[in-house]
Amino acid sequence: MFLFCENFTEPMIERPIHLELAHRIEFTRNLFSPENSVLADVIAKSDGDFPHRVIAFVDGGVVGGNQNLLRDISSWFSGRDGELELVESPIVLPGGEPCKNDWSLVPEIWRSISENSIDRHSFVMAIGGGAFLDLVGFAASTAHRGVRMIRIPTTSLSQGDGGVGVKNGVNFFGKKNWVGTFAVPYAVINDFSFLQTLDERSKRAGIIEAIKVAMVRSRDFYEKIEQCSSQLNELNDDALERVIRRSAEEHVDHISTSGDPYELGSARPLDYGHWVAHKLEQISAFRIGHGEAVAIGMAVDLIYSKRIGLMSSEDCERALSLIEAVGFDIYDSELHRIEGGRSVILHGLEEFREHLGGKLTITFVPEIGRKIELNEMDEAEVLESIDELKGRVEAHCK
Repeated sequence: MFLFCENFTEPMIERPIHLELAHRIEFTRNLFSPENSVLADVIAKSDGDFPHRVIAFVDGGVVGGNQNLLRDISSWFSGRDGELELVESPIVLPGGEPCKNDWSLVPEIWRSISENSIDRHSFVMAIGGGAFLDLVGFAASTAHRGVRMIRIPTTSLSQGDGGVGVKNGVNFFGKKNWVGTFAVPYAVINDFSFLQTLDERSKRAGIIEAIKVAMVRSRDFYEKIEQCSSQLNELNDDALERVIRRSAEEHVDHISTSGDPYELGSARPLDYGHWVAHKLEQISAFRIGHGEAVAIGMAVDLIYSKRIGLMSSEDCERALSLIEAVGFDIYDSELHRIEGGRSVILHGLEEFREHLGGKLTITFVPEIGRKIELNEMDEAEVLESIDELKGRVEAHCK
């Protein structure tokens, strides 16, 4: 007979698990020109045998604005024979927010990963806007419990904000990002040449996220944005690239130093202004783009902060003026939509509460460059804030 001699009195076994993950953000231009080695250099940092196998998914909207992109990708890989293997021609899928509402795209990506024997020593490369990166990132992070992901954001919004983060997701049950994962990508490569193909609306969208992160984290960054606001309004390339680079840095610094990169707590500082924004996108059937919705959402929260005595009138007006100075509207009539006798925008608070896990935690800015968190909002005061915002805009239009 075998006898255990230990005294089993410990009711629970608990051990800490520490993971060391590198979050790499590269900046370049013309990534797929023959002489550019950034992608090869990034992949060379990994382990595994040569050639490294890569499958590429490309946002259809990006292809439309870059007619030689697919050819350039294939040619670039062909020039690295024995070092990198593109397992099949780049796979083009729909992009934009609608792609996150089409669940059939997820198994389609899984099928391509499976049929090409992509494993955890291979790479999934996604080239596209933020919604497309969310979609492909979700599929990649759930195939084989996670395969290496290289994100190549192509919009100002994704290069400075969502594309450099660790969140993936698709919309489900009519709710934004209801199905998703947290996964640190193997690398993010920001190719500024993609910005040249964007329309003005898409170029401008990244600026508001830069203002957002500056409001929350850095007064110095905020003042730098103020100094070049006229250049940003004109979409000057150099000014836009500088702001995107700094915005990406601030986002990555927050993710890596906040102590809560997977948002296990209830606070989401980088979602400042987003409880309104997410609802506005939804109820406008995405007529209002994400950047435009964030601008309006921030404006609502700024007015609310002033009304409850949290922020000075001077800082509130300063921030509203900057948002307008870089080319954004700060009000839309959807804010006043009523259904069933109740303000539709207020449903956004409840949905945000649910998304956070049941406890409402909203980030507010008492002064530029500093954040605090509130666990409740006065709905009547929110509606008064929206009324005041509308009145401000109408007065400025006279």
